[in-house]
Amino acid sequence: MNKQNKKALCVMSGGMDSTLSAYMMKNSGYEIIALHFNYDQRTQTKELECFHKICKDLNVAQKYVLDLDFFKQIGASALTDKSIEVPTGGIEEGVPVTYVPFRNGIFLSMSAAIAEKEGAEVICIGVVEEDSSGYPDCRESYIKSMEQSINLGTKDETNIEIKTPLVHLSKSQIVQKSLELNVPLHLTWSCYKSEDKACGVCDSCRLRLNGFKIAGVSDPIEYE
Repeated sequence: MNKQNKKALCVMSGGMDSTLSAYMMKNSGYEIIALHFNYDQRTQTKELECFHKICKDLNVAQKYVLDLDFFKQIGASALTDKSIEVPTGGIEEGVPVTYVPFRNGIFLSMSAAIAEKEGAEVICIGVVEEDSSGYPDCRESYIKSMEQSINLGTKDETNIEIKTPLVHLSKSQIVQKSLELNVPLHLTWSCYKSEDKACGVCDSCRLRLNGFKIAGVSDPIEYE
């Protein structure tokens, strides 16, 4: 199999981390299959719009958008339950209320089905362990065990590797790497709360802004 025929299924939220991950895979010679989830999150419309624009920039030929309505029914997260406020007071200790129960596990399971169908040898997900908001489903040890389970639960000839190219990077390193690879950061969205201008005060905005600050460059998106 030559390098050009290698396929990577990239889970892409429209955010900075998953976008950089997809560009890294493309630079490594993979054909990108893009996958996006609508799960009734607060910024669903904006994230979907960003996803489509990023796919266009990446020249993605094959993309999937899956609608998951059960996350709203489950609730228990400030991202999917409007009665729970998105915290804006800075990073909290422990697992924050923006954690969506087992979201990455569900995303990876669905990704496995598509990867097997498409003959993709890699699933790429932009999880960040060091600098993330304390989500248990972003841990490298968890992703590795998920990879093992996926390969146990698929056809014998299916052999899928889950790549997490950013797992040990800080946000500032992610910004720097994105600039090196000409990743269109102006097309990405990180805010948990708003869809027109980023709030600048939720955990995700704080992490992003701090990453740009340490990297010594300004964020190209608009803030309130």
